[in-house]
Amino acid sequence: MENQNNAPERKKRVFSGVQPSGTITLGNYIGAIKNWVALQDQYDCTFAMMDMHSITVRQTPAELRKHTLELLALYIACGIDPEKCTLFIQSHNSAHAELAWVLNCFTYMGELQRMTQFKDKSAKHADNINAGLFTYPVLMAADILLYQADCVPVGKDQMQHIEICRDIAQRFNAIYGNVFTIPEGLMVKSGAKIMSLQEPTKKMSKSDANPKAFISMMDDFSVIAKKIKSAVTDSEAVIEYRPDDDAKAGVNNLLSIMAVMTGSTPEQVAKDFEGQGYGTFKAAVADAVVEGIRPIRAEYDRIIKDKAYLQDIYRSGAESAHRMASRTLKKVYKKVGFVID
Repeated sequence: MENQNNAPERKKRVFSGVQPSGTITLGNYIGAIKNWVALQDQYDCTFAMMDMHSITVRQTPAELRKHTLELLALYIACGIDPEKCTLFIQSHNSAHAELAWVLNCFTYMGELQRMTQFKDKSAKHADNINAGLFTYPVLMAADILLYQADCVPVGKDQMQHIEICRDIAQRFNAIYGNVFTIPEGLMVKSGAKIMSLQEPTKKMSKSDANPKAFISMMDDFSVIAKKIKSAVTDSEAVIEYRPDDDAKAGVNNLLSIMAVMTGSTPEQVAKDFEGQGYGTFKAAVADAVVEGIRPIRAEYDRIIKDKAYLQDIYRSGAESAHRMASRTLKKVYKKVGFVID
């Protein structure tokens, strides 16, 4: 598109990232990474490996480094193009931590205490309720605001983080002028939230104690098929998409997965399998998932072996990210009264 002066209109900027704190699930792929691929031609995209966020829960250092590079390789294997997007490792840009400190001073305790993720993670990690876990949303706000992001791809469960980010940015702007772009949550229509295969009223999570509850993008194909075939459904034996009915949560989840992996809709998939049994349906879902993941895995296996290529990508990405972020950070430092060279 062009404006009235015939100059190209600036693409809106998108920022997002995934924590490299373990295996990447089918839920991460469908709910995040797959959608990013669709955004990269329309938006100016910056995607990060969010390793700084990962350490709110204790990590094995060697494993965290390994998972970070694996996540970068998976981004690219899924179709995220380093020529179109900025890809970098969060900890390679110190501006994230620097802006987070400033924003901590503009964030209220009550706001952080209301965050559901803090409550949930505190319950899961009662032996390590650290300050980083409490201020996690402030670092997330810094991640977004550093790049003057217009949009952040999110699922419904992440909207609370966008809301507090917007509140912090608006509070800062009200004091110091138009410093930060106020980001919007960019909701995805289908497959935004993939549920546990064993407890389908809960989100699929790589931290689930039951390995049958989630599908790892790195699982053997036979394991993926077995997990889907053992997924919890219900006693109705009726394939219908009823998204507001918790009793059908298991079937709804499988319909959503099948729809995303085949480019259809849950309603259409339900119609296609009308009158068929759960066994036949689950086998078809398993085949669709395996065939969807197969080319990604082949490309991942090729990329992960090329350490020099991955190093070039994350170093180049860090330089680009630093250039964007440093402009924002310098403006913030000047506004709050720090001496700027």
